[in-house]
Amino acid sequence: MASFVDEAQVHVKAGDGGAGSVAFRREAHVARGGPDGGDAGAGGDVYLEASRSVVSLLSFRDHPHRRAEDGTHGSGGRRHGRSGADLVVEVPEGTVVRALDGSVVADLARPGDRLLAARGGRGGRGNASFLTNKLRAPAFAEQGEVGEERWLDLELKLVADVALVGFPNSGKSTLVSRISAAKPKIADYPFTTLEPHLGVVRVGGHGPSGRGDGATEYVVADVPGLIEGASQGRGLGYRFLRHVERARVLVVLVDLAPSEGRAPAEQVRVLLDELGKYSSELLGRPRVIVGSRADCAVESELAAPSSYGGELVISSSTGSGLAELTRRLATLVDAARDAMPSPATAPVLHRPEPEGVVVERAGDCWVVLGREAARAVAVSDLTNADALGHVQRRLKRLGVDRALARAGARDGDAVRIGGLAFEFSPDR
Repeated sequence: MASFVDEAQVHVKAGDGGAGSVAFRREAHVARGGPDGGDAGAGGDVYLEASRSVVSLLSFRDHPHRRAEDGTHGSGGRRHGRSGADLVVEVPEGTVVRALDGSVVADLARPGDRLLAARGGRGGRGNASFLTNKLRAPAFAEQGEVGEERWLDLELKLVADVALVGFPNSGKSTLVSRISAAKPKIADYPFTTLEPHLGVVRVGGHGPSGRGDGATEYVVADVPGLIEGASQGRGLGYRFLRHVERARVLVVLVDLAPSEGRAPAEQVRVLLDELGKYSSELLGRPRVIVGSRADCAVESELAAPSSYGGELVISSSTGSGLAELTRRLATLVDAARDAMPSPATAPVLHRPEPEGVVVERAGDCWVVLGREAARAVAVSDLTNADALGHVQRRLKRLGVDRALARAGARDGDAVRIGGLAFEFSPDR
């Protein structure tokens, strides 16, 4: 049976670029046919995209690897290789993507939000691309660039209009089952709910579509019960509380049944205290304090809801007060949507690649950084004299020699660019 998963890891691997071709024209009556090796195709990118078609990170639990298609190689006759297809990986809306060091890479809060998780490698150029007046018969081509790959942490924060907050066994699951079509597990013992459930509530509306003038639909989240100390992680508190972060309206459900031995006012105090400790911003959200399980309550609790700040008293078993509650929530949700049209999100962090060439000192070696410089070395066949000469000219055009000199490199110093290590000589 499928379960709800709100934390997972994913390994994204972009496609590798294909290799360029080394070929020469070989046709009858064509003397000294020139180079005609074609370029290769680029590897596909990997994107993470928020979608409403998935509601859990379950698919990543046992199968975390996602890989885009590789580019194909070039061939003779200047035939270019095909680029690999991009891979779009769907994740639930509300997914926060983090690097392994915990830093936020992106917050995919709305459907359609997309993150380029891994960039595909460029395809290598065929030998026809290196034809010059000085080099009439280049016998080398570029290899494909390796696509990016990395591990990412995924954390789901449910996007719901209303979140039900209460102690274990306070009637949250029963309430969701009565006001929506959701069917959470319900039993008469604490911590029946160990994972969030979502239910869609429709207030008003007529006709085949179910919607009409003044109709409101909103999503209610049945969040697992909180206990004292949840904001410090007790009872999996952080895993439960993060699903409250994006809710527009909070319903604080107070258990009026005497069996728990905790007075309604004390329940409200503890619940609001835990919400405030987790995020002070939650205390500023619109909220409704509701007395639950009225059918099991003593007469004194029903007579004085104001003693704990209660606005409504309901019984999910008998249906008493549910219609008024759903109407009240619809009004609050509409007002919150007008004030905040979309869920608040952390900014998507774009990390532009550094332009040009950067030289850093690493022990007794100089390290040259920069995508173009690293690529010039990575895709070339350095065992070929013509290819090595081409790399040297290309690095000089990029300003590598000038950057090394400005950084303080001296004749004979060790230099590393990607997988290439050599001695610096400013005169050559």
